[in-house]
Amino acid sequence: MSTTQVHANLTEAQVREISQSLGEPDWMLETRLDALEALEELDMPKVIRTPGRDWTNLHGLDFETLVDPLNAAEEKDQVGPDSVDVLSWSEALDAHEDLVREHFGSIVDPQENYLTALSTALFSTGTVVYVPEGVDAEDVTIRTEQHSRSLFNYTLVITEESASVTILERQSTGTELEDEQYYSGIVEIAAGENSYVQYGSLQNLSEDAYCFTAKRGETDTYATINWIEGNIGTKLTKTETSTLLSGDSSETKIVGAFYGHEDQHFDLDVKVWHRAEHTTADLVTRGVTDDIARSVYEGVQDVGRDAWDTSSYQRENTLMLSDESEADASPKLIINNHDTEASHSATVGQIDEEDLLYMTSRGVTPELARNMLVEGFFVPVLEEVAVDELREDLEELIHDRLTA
Repeated sequence: MSTTQVHANLTEAQVREISQSLGEPDWMLETRLDALEALEELDMPKVIRTPGRDWTNLHGLDFETLVDPLNAAEEKDQVGPDSVDVLSWSEALDAHEDLVREHFGSIVDPQENYLTALSTALFSTGTVVYVPEGVDAEDVTIRTEQHSRSLFNYTLVITEESASVTILERQSTGTELEDEQYYSGIVEIAAGENSYVQYGSLQNLSEDAYCFTAKRGETDTYATINWIEGNIGTKLTKTETSTLLSGDSSETKIVGAFYGHEDQHFDLDVKVWHRAEHTTADLVTRGVTDDIARSVYEGVQDVGRDAWDTSSYQRENTLMLSDESEADASPKLIINNHDTEASHSATVGQIDEEDLLYMTSRGVTPELARNMLVEGFFVPVLEEVAVDELREDLEELIHDRLTA
């Protein structure tokens, strides 16, 4: 086991200071200190390996210069309708400590890997969204603009029975930051019985930033969790978006779009665990790589022994715009119950030369033809994005990148 030694510049005193500044109870401080201590033994998140090569090198990150625990600066907006509690971490501990204690770290284990433990020990900003029974809420917005070299963010969403919520989260970087940065975000969603959660995330951080996110939800009976994930920014992103289908007749959809150019690297991990009867999953990802950008995609559909009558589908398509860009895809099916309908596919390719020729022969310039084909390539994914504002933002960012 190889570990990256970063804990040398982290101290118990720093963790205590963060916890005290947020007014946390003793149990939360202990969780943080346990995570700090665990750094000695934990390894980085798993990445896809082929003989002799990790597809993503997380051990090469210079955490010593990137992580500055007590210097966290941000601009945050977190708003929602009056029927929903959209609270800062401190406010949530005051208003709903028992709920927070029940769910914090229950879906993403704080000590799952080195980066989850680092985030648990050091997070200084966060949002808790609590949707009471029967409430139907839209337009919950969480916007985080990073103004410090490192920022550790935590989000917890709790929906009670028959509640519904749509959340749009954005991450960006302040203009005055010029050196390399590190952003870490953990999201946990606990979807109660017959509740519905739609969580859209748009990552457009500086291209001098490194980003680690783990977004994971767990469903109760008849619950639905739908994820929308857009990745445009950063130098390197390692992200996991996944759902644990624990309740009978629960569902999930995970929709992803990314666009890498220059030397960007996206490592995208999409998973669904079918653990109950009559569950349904649909995983759809499309992305583009240009210049010398690289994408790595791993999609896993894991059907458990008791997951009778499972339906699980996965599609991933990557379009390479240059000969020097790279794209790798590894879709996997793990089936332990024969009463399953499942499929998975992944394609990697370049723009069809016949399509290009057809358009240019009709007077369209080569550059415009390429841009139109790329925008068209994203349409099947954008059509799956049910949040209008997020879809429009993604379309605009893709268009801006193509015409830059």
